[in-house]
Formats: sequence, C-alpha cells, structure tokens
Amino acid sequence: MLKQRFITGIILAPLVIAGFVLLDSLWFAVMVGAIVSLAAWEWARLAGITAQVGRVAYAGLVALLLIGLYLASWPPYLLWLSLLWWLLALVLVLQYPEGRALRAGLLPLAYGLAVLLPAWAGLVWLRAQNGGLWLLLAAVVMVWAADIGAYFAGKSLGKRKLMPRVSPGKTLEGLLGGVLLTQLLAVGAMLYLNWSASSILAGMLGTLVVVLFSVVGDLTESLFKREQGLKDSSNLLPGHGGIMDRIDSLTAAIPLFALGWFLFGSLLG
Repeated sequence: MLKQRFITGIILAPLVIAGFVLLDSLWFAVMVGAIVSLAAWEWARLAGITAQVGRVAYAGLVALLLIGLYLASWPPYLLWLSLLWWLLALVLVLQYPEGRALRAGLLPLAYGLAVLLPAWAGLVWLRAQNGGLWLLLAAVVMVWAADIGAYFAGKSLGKRKLMPRVSPGKTLEGLLGGVLLTQLLAVGAMLYLNWSASSILAGMLGTLVVVLFSVVGDLTESLFKREQGLKDSSNLLPGHGGIMDRIDSLTAAIPLFALGWFLFGSLLG
C-alpha cells in the first residue's frame, strides 16, 4: 500500500503542479474540470448510484454544467450558494445519523453539485486573479497544514473523539492542532508581507473559518461513504483511494477562501 501511494504520488504530483503553474485561463479550467468530472463519477456512488451508466451520466452532467458556467462567466453568487451549502452540510454532520429526510432521494445528487461546481469555480477564479498562483498556494497549504497539524496532534494527544459517528479517527485535539499550525503559518506569512495589524486579525479570522469548513468538507464525504458502506470513494488513485478522498477538504476550503478574497482581498495587506 505504501509503495502504491508513493508511486501514484510521484506520477501525479508533478503533473498537477505543472498544470497549475503552466496552464492559464481556458486550459486551466479544462484541467480542473476533468478532475472535478472524475470526482463527480465518484460522488454518484456516494449518492447511491451503483450502475455505471448512471455514474457516467452524472459525471457528464457535471461536465456540461462546468462548460456552461465557463461560457457564462459564472456570477459570484455561486460562492454565496457554496457558503449556504456548507452550512447545511455542517447540520447534516452534526445530526448524523438522524436527519435522514435531508439525505433521501435525489438530494445527495444535488449536494454533489453544491460540492463540486463551486470548488471548480473558486479555483478558476483564484487562478485568474493577480498573484493567482500564490492565492492557490495559500489555500492549498492552509488545508495541508491543517491536515498535518491534526494528524500529529491527534496521534500524540488525541483522546476526545470529534465526531465518532461520522469519522471515528478524528479527535478534538487533532482539530485544535490543525487550527494552531495554520494560524502560526498564516501569521508568519502575513508578517513577512508586512500586513497591518487589522489585516492580520482579519486574516487570522479568515484562516480559522476556512480551516474549520475544510474539516466539514472532510466529514461530509465521510458521512456519505458511511451511508454507502464504503472505505474509499473509488480506487482511481492506487494507494490513495479516490479523487474525492484527496480533495474533500479542498471542496469546502477553496470556494470559501475565494469568497473571502472576493469580498475582502482588496482591503488586506
């Protein structure tokens, strides 16, 4: 398993990094759209669709919607809708396993659109901004740091389960460790950039919100995997599970980070 994880990472990481650095505008949107469409194929399984034709059809629908959004120069309210969705997702996670009416029928398929479309939109919008690569790097590092801090704090100090009915491995101490590490990194970066004191406070608050919702993104995917009795979203990435298993936190963090920068980016620094 470790060997598979290593080989997969060695192959994919340079390709994704090269795409983020070298591709611009249309081709960047196409690359991210391809990844999101594959994630949609996985989400269909999390939503209860087991037939391959149904999963492919759902992925095709998502791809068509992404094309439509790109051609329409998607409006910012898509990011506001993402905020509303992740607030609802928080309710789903906190209520689980109750609240079955909110997970019945076609609702999980609609939730998949709310997870994936704004994530794509946020990435494309951030990449198009001045310093877009640095903004993307900041958002991704924020999530990675939260994961790393949570892992080591949870391993060494973890005693109190965070949401045992959804994800038994997560602890409150791990959550706090992830928050602490991201705050330290964020403050260090903002001091290096000579941000004002008020901007640093706003940046710390924004970092906290994004990190907390990245955890909600992780827990939301865990919830739907648990509903379907799945360990991984798929086996597309040998040793890593599926694409959704790699981007679940980012699907929440990216659109909320983009929304924050859309609203307040010009005031910071």
